[in-house]
Amino acid sequence: MIRIEATTLREAYEEAASKLECSAKELEVEIIQKPSPGVFGLFKKNAIIVATKKEKSKKEEKEKLEEDEKKSSKKSSKKEEKKKHKKKDEDEEVESHKKEKGKSKEKKKEKEKEKEKEKKEEKKVKKKKTSLISDEDEYYEAIENEESFAEETEKEQDEKEMLSEIKRELKHLFKLTCFEIDKIKVSLYDEHTVSIDINGEDSALLIGKEGYRYKALSYMLYNWINAKYDMQIRLEVAEFLQNQEEAIEKYLETIYEIVEEEGRAQTKVLDGVLVQIALRKLREVYPDKYVVIRSNRDGQKYIIINDFYSN
Repeated sequence: MIRIEATTLREAYEEAASKLECSAKELEVEIIQKPSPGVFGLFKKNAIIVATKKEKSKKEEKEKLEEDEKKSSKKSSKKEEKKKHKKKDEDEEVESHKKEKGKSKEKKKEKEKEKEKEKKEEKKVKKKKTSLISDEDEYYEAIENEESFAEETEKEQDEKEMLSEIKRELKHLFKLTCFEIDKIKVSLYDEHTVSIDINGEDSALLIGKEGYRYKALSYMLYNWINAKYDMQIRLEVAEFLQNQEEAIEKYLETIYEIVEEEGRAQTKVLDGVLVQIALRKLREVYPDKYVVIRSNRDGQKYIIINDFYSN
């Protein structure tokens, strides 16, 4: 098992195939992080994958062995034929060399003059081509810059419309409930995540005992926003999420100590948003380790931290 980081998934697959000495089809790959170009040069992410080489079946190995034997047999017969042709070619070369020596000095001089003339013409043509290529490069670079600017402007406009629509729908939602909410702020947390900040007189009621209403609201909003906009959410209700982040950070201090001593660790079962908070923080602390979410038989989630293994 190897961990690969590259600008694109394709480059990551190619690098993994090269290191494991196999084709991309023979890889078993888990995508840890998808690549993203970022927004205005910010939040750019590389592709991160974990790859292993598929084990070949006995049948495939037998077929490969038979194929190698056939190739070896063909190569040996070809070598014998090449030896025969080589002697014939050598004899012809000796005869040709004798004929070349018999050519007159005048013909040699004429050829040298022709070559010099051709070289001068080639230099002129190359100079013209270089000038044309330079002009073309500048032209296409200008077009690419215009297209890139247009794409960024269009993307920015789409993001503004998305945030405005989410805020409008949230206001309409809370008008239909009994909760007194006077602040709803919607913004981009990063290029894959929408940040929703809610506050008001009934914030505590909206959070509920041990955060059960917060979890239900977060689950409902995630299903809506992820299905419609393909975005994650970061829901903050009266600093509840901030307090949860502080609590999980204190808990993770114990996990850090275990990893420091043993090289690996496993968290307790984490509920709702806590597992995502913990996953993000652990990957920040251990970028060179295998950090991933797992589920037990009851569907409860926890995180494992381990080393990458290579064959």
